[in-house]
Amino acid sequence: MALSLLAGGCSASADGGTVVVLASWTGPEADAFRQVLDAFKADTGVKYLYQGTRAVDQVLASDVQRGTPPDVAVLPNAGVLAKYQKSGDLLPLDDDLAATMANSFSPQWVALQKIGTQKLYAVAVKADLKSVIWYNPARLTGIRPTTFDGLRTFAGGLTAAGGTPWCVGMGAPPTSGWPGTDWIEDIFLHSAGPEKYRQWASGSLKWTSPEVKQAWLDWGSLIDPAGIRGGAAAALLTDFGDAGKPMFTNPPGCVLEHQASFIMSRYQDVKRADGTSPRAGTDFDFLRFPGRDVSEVAADLAGMFRDTPPARKLIQYLASEKAQRMWPSIPRASAFSANRKLGSDVYTDQVSRKIAETLTSAPALCFDASDLMPATMTGAFHRAVLEYLSNRDRLDILLSQLDGIRQSVPSGEWLRIPCGQ
Repeated sequence: MALSLLAGGCSASADGGTVVVLASWTGPEADAFRQVLDAFKADTGVKYLYQGTRAVDQVLASDVQRGTPPDVAVLPNAGVLAKYQKSGDLLPLDDDLAATMANSFSPQWVALQKIGTQKLYAVAVKADLKSVIWYNPARLTGIRPTTFDGLRTFAGGLTAAGGTPWCVGMGAPPTSGWPGTDWIEDIFLHSAGPEKYRQWASGSLKWTSPEVKQAWLDWGSLIDPAGIRGGAAAALLTDFGDAGKPMFTNPPGCVLEHQASFIMSRYQDVKRADGTSPRAGTDFDFLRFPGRDVSEVAADLAGMFRDTPPARKLIQYLASEKAQRMWPSIPRASAFSANRKLGSDVYTDQVSRKIAETLTSAPALCFDASDLMPATMTGAFHRAVLEYLSNRDRLDILLSQLDGIRQSVPSGEWLRIPCGQ
């Protein structure tokens, strides 16, 4: 496996003055995170070694098993962090920091960073809003479906008129399928409501329940193969970061994409035939997911795996208002903070400000269910999404298999995080 090792003024072997950081960010996202780490180095004198890989869960598991974990790991799934908290590999953070976080984040975000315990174990480095559907306002005007049926009717009308409504990409090795889990989670949350969603995410609601099955059926009816760019086969192979690019061709290859707020940076990296790049508000904007007034959100969480002075300094820095402000202020980075003390001036466009307001101020938020689930359940969910897109006639079999896995996971491995409160 090829890994990106990016050193900040240090050799490959870490010493007492160096912090080793593992995260999932590569490419432009890694470059942006390195700007945060560079500022940390300038402020503290602590050098860093950054390792970025999409296979962050697998690399961390291997490192922990060998007894050589990174000082700090940033993971997109609280469920995996919870496993390491229970095993003692993830270390608790300072009580003083916990008090600071309680003043800077809403109770829901604090609960997530405590990983279902009474102590602080993680810092939300970056947050994302998932309950959004992207479109090009220059191409689609008057699009305001407020119900799921309205969205389905709108998409069906585009297909009937010869258009292709949906940009879909499931590719994300080694976790291909997660964009589909986001779809099902959003549909389930906005139809069944926060309490049922909480039960499902915490392992107490069957996958074969009518509510869960209906979410899958609704997704299938919304993204009919004829309404997907390239059909289901293309959706399975297209990388999630590339799926929305055809929105900006002339004529557009597809006109709607369900994807988290981080995708804004991918849109702004597109180069059109005239050499320009899409701009927020002018060339892309979002619809809130129709249904109940609640939003699905996610976060990249930094946890400490080695109790060293450099590691504690980095965690403290990542939690600071300065660091929380830094990444969102990088042009075209499209990063967001859940820190409610940051002003809207951090964000340079109205689209970003709307997202940030939801992340910090919305009264009803629910965290990505598959990110909260134990890794075994999450992986099975990813695979089931891919199988369902390949053959929708197998839904009952897939749901039965998923519920069998749910029942096999010990109850202590499930996270119980507030939803919609």
